[in-house]
Amino acid sequence: MAAASAAPFTFNGAVGSRVKETKTLISEVCRQFYHLGWESGTGGSITIKVHDDSIPKPHQLIVMPPSGVQKERMMEEDMHVLSPDGFLLSESSPKSWPNKPPKCSDYGPLFLKAECYRYLFDAAIKLYQLGLNRSTPSHGPIRSPNAVLGRHRNAKVSAKAGTRSPNNGTEPSRRCIVLDIEGTTTPISFVTDVLFPYARDSVGKHLELTYDTAETQDDIKLLRAQVEEDLENGVAGAVSIPTDGEKEEIIATVVTNVEAMIKADRKITSLKQLQGHIWRTGFQGNELETVVFNDVPEALEKWHSLGIKVYIYSSGSRLAQRLLFGNTNYGDLRKYLCGFFDTTVGNKKETKSYIEITESLGVDNPSEILFVTDVYQEATAAKAAGLEVIISIRPGNGPLPDNHGFRTITSFSEI
Repeated sequence: MAAASAAPFTFNGAVGSRVKETKTLISEVCRQFYHLGWESGTGGSITIKVHDDSIPKPHQLIVMPPSGVQKERMMEEDMHVLSPDGFLLSESSPKSWPNKPPKCSDYGPLFLKAECYRYLFDAAIKLYQLGLNRSTPSHGPIRSPNAVLGRHRNAKVSAKAGTRSPNNGTEPSRRCIVLDIEGTTTPISFVTDVLFPYARDSVGKHLELTYDTAETQDDIKLLRAQVEEDLENGVAGAVSIPTDGEKEEIIATVVTNVEAMIKADRKITSLKQLQGHIWRTGFQGNELETVVFNDVPEALEKWHSLGIKVYIYSSGSRLAQRLLFGNTNYGDLRKYLCGFFDTTVGNKKETKSYIEITESLGVDNPSEILFVTDVYQEATAAKAAGLEVIISIRPGNGPLPDNHGFRTITSFSEI
C-alpha cells in the first residue's frame, strides 16, 4: 500500500455518511464474527468497499480495519480509509500510550486484489452449507450434496462452536482452553536456566545496538515509569533511570534495574516487553529453541481438530509467547493457537484478569473456558471468575497446598 498522505483526508456530505456507515458496519461485523467463533482475538480481518451505485466498483473507496486490535473491541474510529489504488486517506485514531494509531491490516495487499479471490468466498459458503469445515474429518470425494445433507438432515448446526449436534444432544460445554506456559507447556527449568539468563546477559548488548530505535526508546520509557513507581514503594534494587543523561549512564541504570527485576522474578509488563525484544534476537539467530513437553504438540493438534480454540496466558509479552511457540523443539506450533494474553489484561493471580479474558473470548458462560496452570494462586483466581481449572503437575513444579481441591494432571493427554 502507498504511504499515508501528508494531511488527513476529510469526507463530507453523502460520501462522508457512506464512509461512516461502512466503518460502523465493519466494527459490528467483526464483533458478530468474533462471538460466532469465526474470528479469534486479533486474527483475521474484514475489508469493505464504500457502496455507492453512482461509482464503479473499481473506483470505490475502501475501509480497512487496523492490525492488532481485538475484534470484539473495534470501534468506528479504529478504521482506515484507502483510495481504490491503496493510498491511505484517513488513518485510525491514536490509542492510549504510546499514543500511536494502530497500523493498517497486514492483509491490506490481499484485499486490494480481493476480486481475484471472490470464488474462494463462494466456495467457503457452499462448504458451510454442506456441513463441511476445516475440522471435519476426512470424508473422501463427495458424490452428491444430498449424501452429506442426508446424514445430518435432523442435525442442528451450532455457529458458536463450529460443531454439529443432534436434536437430542448437547454441545460440548468446553469451547476454549487457556494455557499457562512455565510449568504447564514448558519446563520451568527452560525459563529459569535458559531464557532468563539469556535476557540478563544480553540486555546491555541489546540496548547498545538498538538504543536509537523507537522500540528501545519505548522500552526504556516504560521501564523508567515502572522504576519511579518502585522507588516510591521502596522496592529493593530500583535505581532511578535519568531522562536526559548520557547514553552510557542510561544503559547502565537500565541494566541494573533489569537484573534486579529478573532476580526477583517480577511479573511486570515493562520487563516482559524488553525481554521479548531480546529473546527475538536469540530466536532469529538460532541461539534459542523452546522446549515443550512431548505431550503438548499432540494435544494441541487434537483440540484444534475438534474445533476447540486454544489460547495462551502468560506473564511474558505476547511477542515472547509467539516467539516461544513459533520456535519449539517440535517446530512451529502457532498454527494450533488462536491468541495470546499477557499482563496487559492483568496480573495472573487476580480474578479480574480472568474476567477480562472471559469477556474477550466472548463465551456465554465462564465455565466454557478451561484454564490449565501449575500455580495454585492462579488457579484460585481463575476459579473465582467461574472458569474450569486444572492444575498441571510437571517435573520441577512447586508443591501445592494440601487439600487444594483442584483436579490435577501430569500430561495433556489426560484432558
